Order: sequence, then structure tokens, then C-alpha cells
Amino acid sequence: MDIQNLVYDFVGRIKSNDIEIYNEASIQHELAIFLRPILKDFYIQLERNISYFNYDKQKFEKKEIDLVIFNKDKSVKTAIELKFPKNGQYPEQMFSFCKDIKFLEQLKDNGFQDNLFIAFADDGNFWNDKGEEGTIYHKFRNLKILDKQIIKPTGTKDKIIELNGQYKIKWEDINDSIKFFIIKI
Repeated sequence: MDIQNLVYDFVGRIKSNDIEIYNEASIQHELAIFLRPILKDFYIQLERNISYFNYDKQKFEKKEIDLVIFNKDKSVKTAIELKFPKNGQYPEQMFSFCKDIKFLEQLKDNGFQDNLFIAFADDGNFWNDKGEEGTIYHKFRNLKILDKQIIKPTGTKDKIIELNGQYKIKWEDINDSIKFFIIKI
């Protein structure tokens, strides 16, 4: 199952205006609808709690998987986390991206394969080239690499996400107003 290529096919359907997206929930639902006839031998579920897979919720960054694909005996499992921020809060949303990536790393360490993080954005503040070195903006906009420690950018700055891998961010156009990137974990 090459889920990443299937997601690129899905994005192609958005580009050709066959599928309309307008918020994160619309992406979840449309992606599930798109995948079901292709992955007939798999369950495709939204917002599935990790306890369903007998995981201790206390040991994970999050409790629910945005979109999960698995076979009957749960020996093949793939998780997809999606983001489509609509209300600004750029540094907090970028940090939320990192939390989802960490969650996918944790799932991978516990038997999930070929996990994907997919971000959509219709606001240039997520991808423009401005950002002071050492900030979360710099990682997303200039450096375009997520790795190591990511410090919560606002408030008390008391939360740190420690990523195991190194992930390249490559924003790609969907249309004149929406871009996306995919990271495979």
C-alpha cells in the first residue's frame, strides 16, 4: 500500500476541482471517501482513539488519530494526521504541526507503518521567507527542516517537542490560494 502516492492522487483531484476542501474536517472526510474504494481490504476510520489498538493513552502526544487505515487483524496500520489552520495563530499552529509529527513518530515506534503528516494552508504566513533564526518561523519558512527540539513559541514556552527524525518541508501549490506539504514518518 503506497499511501503517499494515493494522497498525491487525492491532491490532484483537489487541484482539478473534483474535490472541494474548506477546512480540516472536509479534508478528513473527502480523503476517507477517496481511499475507501481503492483500499477495499482495509478499514478507514476518522478520529479513532489509540486505545482501540491497546495503547496506553498516557504515553502518547495525542489520544486520537485523524485518519487511520488498518487491516482486519490490525497487523498493518497507517496513521494520517491532517492540518488546515484557518484562524491565524501561526506559531501555535506550527507547534501543533510538530506535536502531530511527534505523535506519528510514537505510533511508528509502536507498529504503525508509512505514517503521513499533511498540512494545508491558505495563508502565506505559513510559508513566506520571513523568520528570525532560532524561531519556529525560521524552521518552517527559511530552513524548511524540522528536527531536534521544538520549543513552544508563545506563552510560558514550557513545552518542548523532541523529534527523532529530520523532516523536510516542501510547500507545493494546489491552486492560487492553497499550498500543502507531506511528511512521511
